[in-house]
Amino acid sequence: MERIWFSVDFNELIDRDLVMLSQSGTRLDSRGRPVTLYEGLPVTVYEEDVYEDGTRDFLLAEGIAVRHDLTAYPCYPQVEWFCRFDPESFQNSPERRGELPET
Repeated sequence: MERIWFSVDFNELIDRDLVMLSQSGTRLDSRGRPVTLYEGLPVTVYEEDVYEDGTRDFLLAEGIAVRHDLTAYPCYPQVEWFCRFDPESFQNSPERRGELPET
């Protein structure tokens, strides 16, 4: 099965292993294809940065989609889905850039 890649903003970390993923039950992947989210969906989340000098860098993590539990995180009622990732998988990996699907 092809791994699904989603762009995220790691400034939207909710916890050390949880980042906002979607405000609805579907989300466009990195190639612009609609994906229906479900509990446990394996995903790769990434954030690409381009610096003033043109240098490109990206952060990525491997995780799964999890439905928002309003009792645990009541401050984010607009968010329906998070990505829970293994903090050990969080990396800055220029060598893996080739794995990033072309958009």
